[in-house]
Amino acid sequence: MINLSRRRFVGAAVTTSAAHLFNARAFAAETKFKIGVISDEISQDFDHACYVIAKDFGLHYVELRELWGKNLQVISDAQIAEAQKILARYSLQVTDISSPLYKVNWPGAPISQYGTREDMHGADEVSFKHQNEVLDRSIALAKQFNTNKVRCFDFWRIDDVKPYRAAINETLQQASEHAAAHDIMLVLENEFACNTATGREAAATLAGIPSRNLALNWDPGNAVMRGELDAFPNGWDALPKDRIHHCHVKNAIKESDGKIGWSPVDKGYIDWAAQFRALAKVGYSDAINLETHWKGGGTPEQSTRISWAGMKTDLDQSRAG
Repeated sequence: MINLSRRRFVGAAVTTSAAHLFNARAFAAETKFKIGVISDEISQDFDHACYVIAKDFGLHYVELRELWGKNLQVISDAQIAEAQKILARYSLQVTDISSPLYKVNWPGAPISQYGTREDMHGADEVSFKHQNEVLDRSIALAKQFNTNKVRCFDFWRIDDVKPYRAAINETLQQASEHAAAHDIMLVLENEFACNTATGREAAATLAGIPSRNLALNWDPGNAVMRGELDAFPNGWDALPKDRIHHCHVKNAIKESDGKIGWSPVDKGYIDWAAQFRALAKVGYSDAINLETHWKGGGTPEQSTRISWAGMKTDLDQSRAG
């Protein structure tokens, strides 16, 4: 308890100093955005992460990926019950299950050079043949956590995906139809290590999959990391706006060595104030969840507090623009 209290005290100055700039609840009501945070970007201690999101950040939404150092795919029934109690304690709603669905190699294709163990966020590395189990587990978790969305991917990136693209699309089509039967929507994340990485690639993928139950988790930061430096506005402009039903908020910048690296939300290639305005203009009403990734704050929590302060500033500026 002493350590927990100390952690909650640390960083309070960041939260308090920016509080006068932006009222998250008022903004959410005005735009219909569901503003949240991926909990493990703050801490693997789920209670503490929820405390920060609800009490320090003043938010009502959380995205679930890892709890207590374990991916949701492998947590126990007892841990699910404990997580449900914690969510109720802080009056937090779950926006989606951030699953590792289809973060595997496509069978028959060359082994990808892009996926890493770190990218699995605590999930076991399982083969393509086990993905139906991952899908069903994710649907069950969505039901248990009272959300109607499951995040997915479209397999580790293949240098030449063309020979496999139609079959990948058919797999996503079938999975989305299966999820629809359970009243769950799949949101495909454009992920820099997967075959759909940029805004332009996401537009092409969605065009090839007729199911409206396969939507996009728009992540312009990931698009930048794959080299689409104009992810906003040009990558965004390519997207079918009515098929965007989730959004991750992070940023990337060119570092001193010339490489692209993660950065706080308000610094980097993505003009998030303009992106928030663009989302509001098209009537977007789903989640915009902070996924910090940047580690320059020293700890995950401090990095997220700094990024949240920048995100608040951009949200505030989006109303003034």
